Amino acid sequence: QVQLVESGGGSVRPGGSLRLSCVASQRPFSRSVEAWFRQAPGKEREFVALVRWHGGSALYAESVKGRFTISRDNPKNTVYLQMDSLKTEDTAVYYCARGSQYSTSQQAYELWGQGTQVTVAS
Repeated sequence: QVQLVESGGGSVRPGGSLRLSCVASQRPFSRSVEAWFRQAPGKEREFVALVRWHGGSALYAESVKGRFTISRDNPKNTVYLQMDSLKTEDTAVYYCARGSQYSTSQQAYELWGQGTQVTVAS
């Protein structure tokens, strides 16, 4: 069974940076789409960013555009989320996900990691 394992979460002050990693236990299919979602306390899970495994432009939520960057390292089966200029409202559990549709809807993703906590506070 394919697994996704996130790491890199932690606590940081506003304006700081973190890089999240998501390692897959199995190489994805060529049409796979890798995404990051997040869920803040008391809120619905929301889309953050996505990228096709084999190239193409990334897609970002408006709230993180210009501050977050999604990338992938194909030989390492790893997807990253570089988060810069972090704000308190970025505090959430961040999840990586894999699906086959280029979609911002969480229903399009079949495989999920366990999540990693990101806390932005002064």
